[in-house]
Amino acid sequence: MTTPRLLEIRQGVLSKNDRLAVELRKRFTVAGVFVVNLLSSPGAGKTRLLEETLRRMRQRDLRVAALVGDLATDNDAQRLARSGAPVRQIQTGDMCHLEAHLIERYLEGWNLDDLDFLFIENVGNLVCPTGYDLGEAARAVLLSVTEGEDKPLKYPGAFVSADCVVVTKVDLAEAVEFDMRAVEANIVSVHPGVPVLYTSARTGAGLDDWIAWLDARRSAAQTTVDALSPGS
Repeated sequence: MTTPRLLEIRQGVLSKNDRLAVELRKRFTVAGVFVVNLLSSPGAGKTRLLEETLRRMRQRDLRVAALVGDLATDNDAQRLARSGAPVRQIQTGDMCHLEAHLIERYLEGWNLDDLDFLFIENVGNLVCPTGYDLGEAARAVLLSVTEGEDKPLKYPGAFVSADCVVVTKVDLAEAVEFDMRAVEANIVSVHPGVPVLYTSARTGAGLDDWIAWLDARRSAAQTTVDALSPGS
């Protein structure tokens, strides 16, 4: 009798989260801010990639900010703040994912009209965060070469939900004997057609492609909004 009750509670939580995510997405759309939800396992290089992304975008006069989810400490927020972008840490305690109500709470006091991009660095986990919509416009799933080529097969739910897969730490690929062809085949078998980008935050490899993908997605989203606006 316990399982149906737990299922009912989970469905209720997800339903409430989804309703709030819809409202958040409307707010983001009206403000013209493009929101990106970053998912990965712990240690995949999410914070390092995001720090470098924020730094490079600021050099291009793009207005960026970040929310960072973690169980404890504000270490990641301190690292990201080195980019000069506004950053806030969300400590989730024993919760292994971010939820829409946390995003809403930690946005308080920020003027979304002043942002071009908002990045949400989710808690390091490829299971729990997958089912929670945060109102994002795009979801990027990161996979480091040190994790092995079979990660997409082990965690298909995360990769199916991805708008883009970012392979990180490619400068270590040769040292760990990472097979690029095998990982791409595994990604495609789970999510055919999803863009796959290869990056190294340490060397800068692939970061221009990553930022170009983000720019293109934001431009496409803005074009759609403009087309649907009254009088267009």
